[in-house]
Amino acid sequence: MTTSTGKAGAMRVGALLLAMPLLLWLFLLVILPHVDLLLVSLRERISYGKYEFSLINYIEFFVEPLYWNTYVRTAVMSLMATVLTLMIGFPVSYYIAKVMRGKGKNVLFLLCLIPFWVSELVRTFGWMILLRESGVISNFLQWAGIADGPIEMLYNDATIMVGLVYTSMLFMVVPLVSVLDSLDDSLIEAGYDLGGNAFTVTRDIVIPHAMPGIASGCIVVFMLTLGNYLTPNLLGGKDSLWFTEQIYTQFITRFNWESGSAFGFLLLVLSSLIVWIGLKLSRQTLSETVS
Repeated sequence: MTTSTGKAGAMRVGALLLAMPLLLWLFLLVILPHVDLLLVSLRERISYGKYEFSLINYIEFFVEPLYWNTYVRTAVMSLMATVLTLMIGFPVSYYIAKVMRGKGKNVLFLLCLIPFWVSELVRTFGWMILLRESGVISNFLQWAGIADGPIEMLYNDATIMVGLVYTSMLFMVVPLVSVLDSLDDSLIEAGYDLGGNAFTVTRDIVIPHAMPGIASGCIVVFMLTLGNYLTPNLLGGKDSLWFTEQIYTQFITRFNWESGSAFGFLLLVLSSLIVWIGLKLSRQTLSETVS
């Protein structure tokens, strides 16, 4: 009895030691910074080095139309980018997982990975080279006689959306390919044998099976898009009106850490709320999406 109790205790200690790096990482790099973010956002600087509790930073956010409109615009465009990424990524993932076979499947999946071998900054600059007034597409349109002069395709919402979808595509494709690979082909064949067509088989068999991957991909893409700074600002220019730019302005340009912290915490609340709503609507749990 004593021996078994000692072994159980040793196993618990060993499990705790193994989990310690993860627990320290979560506490030091996730929980502690967010707690500090909240505390800083709830204070007002009275004078140099003197602060007092205040909600003024949150009040300023709600009374200033620029901040509120940018907040809503960022949320709406992030949702749109997530939906577009899903609409493009799902057929691609299905083709890779269920249609392609052998080496072709691996090659196609590798082609999806190759653009992500470089940083997001390099990929965004690549789009700027293609879409700018003196870029590849503008020159081609002039050479083909379609356009009379240079065409500026940067610095608009459509270009921002293209960049957001492109930079997030891999994070939608990978979980979808993984979950679709586990779908038994015989279920699809049975659906067709019972009189189903492509639409009904996809609706009743493929999508329900792929729902954990859909939820997982949408969560990752939405959170990455919502917190993106480089792509909206480079492709949208100074008038991109992305909320992360407002956070950057408060922290770096104005040195107003209190307002910047409040904006950052509001962005965290927004992302958490929309993810929670998405999980409820899809009838998924967080454990199912990450398993």
